[in-house]
Amino acid sequence: MTSPYVKEEINNGVSTIEFFHPAHNSLPGDILEKLRKTIKEAGENDDVKVIILKSGGERTFCAGASFKELININDAETGRVFFSGFANVINAMRKCPKFIIGRVQGKTVGGGVGVASATDYCMASKFASIKLSELNVGIGPFVVGPAVERKLGLTGMSQIAIDANTFYDAEWARQKGLYAQVYDSTEALDEAVQAFAENLCTYNPEAMKEMKKVLWEGTENWDTLLAERAVISGRLVLSDFTKETLKRFK
Repeated sequence: MTSPYVKEEINNGVSTIEFFHPAHNSLPGDILEKLRKTIKEAGENDDVKVIILKSGGERTFCAGASFKELININDAETGRVFFSGFANVINAMRKCPKFIIGRVQGKTVGGGVGVASATDYCMASKFASIKLSELNVGIGPFVVGPAVERKLGLTGMSQIAIDANTFYDAEWARQKGLYAQVYDSTEALDEAVQAFAENLCTYNPEAMKEMKKVLWEGTENWDTLLAERAVISGRLVLSDFTKETLKRFK
């Protein structure tokens, strides 16, 4: 696998949406838009009862924002548009009327933690440590913050946002509420995710739709909130601090 992609397979009511990028599953703008569109379409598809969200490869679930794109942002509007990509994916997941099961097989960083947090039920391997690295590069987890806080609580989110150099292991993430279960291997994770999805397919779709509405109550302002947060990140990515820091990643 060398070319980035977003693909979907539908089997017996289960939509499996997979994204991939050779740079540790980082998410450039075009992949974010494809992911948003695919999630929205799966939510509207009557043949789909539940969605599994996963990434390709074995080691990293998602490395967050594409450093290549971050380095090339030279004006606030371009920055706003880029960070809006994460906002749009999170909002698509929030509004999707189907339950989204997260399958996190490895480390996840920054925006990837936000994506995992926006799933309705997240399952992981023991290798799925998490890190919010944004402050380390001079930005901050502004766009993904509401989703992460919703799962980890303000204390947990604050801890990993401020301690931006540290990976927190999968068991810590489970205890804080991001992961429902943690498995010893990717194989065990995949078996459990598939079995869980198939079981959900036996539930009343209308009941699941109504349950999802209830679970996401209080987030109705996120279209506006995350757009405002994208403006903040788009401005900060232009700072001298961030520009100098990003040069090290070239």
